[in-house]
Amino acid sequence: MKSIFLSLFLLAGLTAFAQNDIKFNKTTHQFGKIKKGVPATFVFTYTNNAAKPVVIEFANAECGCTKPVYDQAPTPKGKTSTLKVTYNAEAVGVFKKRVDVKFAHSNQPYILTIEGEVVDVKK
Repeated sequence: MKSIFLSLFLLAGLTAFAQNDIKFNKTTHQFGKIKKGVPATFVFTYTNNAAKPVVIEFANAECGCTKPVYDQAPTPKGKTSTLKVTYNAEAVGVFKKRVDVKFAHSNQPYILTIEGEVVDVKK
């Protein structure tokens, strides 16, 4: 029984360490009010603190209104790279959208969030 708890404790420590290999400058961006029909884009920046180069395996948005774009080349140790997220702003109202980013070396995805309010500007 002790060995099971010890194994789980060590595994939790390794998982926490792996999450620190990549450091995003921020994981949430607030656009505030944006005009309907005018796409809004934010560029998330991350640093590779891992011992080896890292590669984004995938970046999935929760809906078709949000599009993540990223470089598929490896990010070397100690270097930074970016992931651009664009919201199409077609629906009026408050929004909060999530993008799951999975790196090839990590078991858990990183969660990025964009939020704001789309307003209809009368002509």
